[in-house]
Amino acid sequence: MLYIGIIITIVIVSLVVQNRLKSKFKKYSQVGLQSNLSGAEIAKLMLADHGIYDVKITSVRGKLTDHYNPVNKTINLSQEVYQGRSAAAAAVAAHETGHAVQHAKAYSMLELRSSLVPVQNASARIMNIVLMFLIFGGLFLPLPYQTLILVMIGCYFIFTLFAFITLPVEFDASKRALAWVEERGIVTSQEHGMAKDALKWAAMTYVVAALSSLAMLAYWVFAFLGNE
Repeated sequence: MLYIGIIITIVIVSLVVQNRLKSKFKKYSQVGLQSNLSGAEIAKLMLADHGIYDVKITSVRGKLTDHYNPVNKTINLSQEVYQGRSAAAAAVAAHETGHAVQHAKAYSMLELRSSLVPVQNASARIMNIVLMFLIFGGLFLPLPYQTLILVMIGCYFIFTLFAFITLPVEFDASKRALAWVEERGIVTSQEHGMAKDALKWAAMTYVVAALSSLAMLAYWVFAFLGNE
């Protein structure tokens, strides 16, 4: 019941934050930039200002699907951001470009996060297998129950570590983005406030993810201690 309660709480909080983010993005997407620059143009200009010419800017499907891929050096902007000329589009485009700047400058936390990606992916696969045994295995568990719990603790430790390392990466990208758009005159003072608010709620999704992972780690630790 505790496990179910944690899951329900995580889902509710995540939905609230996601809805708030979508609401903010929709609101600020209706505010046209005085500079009349599109998200793609802003990303291109920010890259040039930082002397970065080996990063490609692409348009991808979906909403709030924007991300930077350090593997192939691409800034992937949703169509609404790529073509958009709004405070929201400016905020997101500059933020994702901020990640490209981090990559170019070998920002330590981004490098650490990237190095943990394969470890996290492997942990996810292991966790799914262990969960299947714990839920459906019954008497046919391949390892002692407590050993499987320890494996779950190890997996969630990796998830939690990855989630908390992600926080400074995201905060730093937003900081770089907001400083640049203001210094470059991309946004007015009012538009800057909107961009800052939009990025704040985007960051909240990562905060919720980190706290959720920490809560699940605590659950499995207590499950192990309760079965000693």
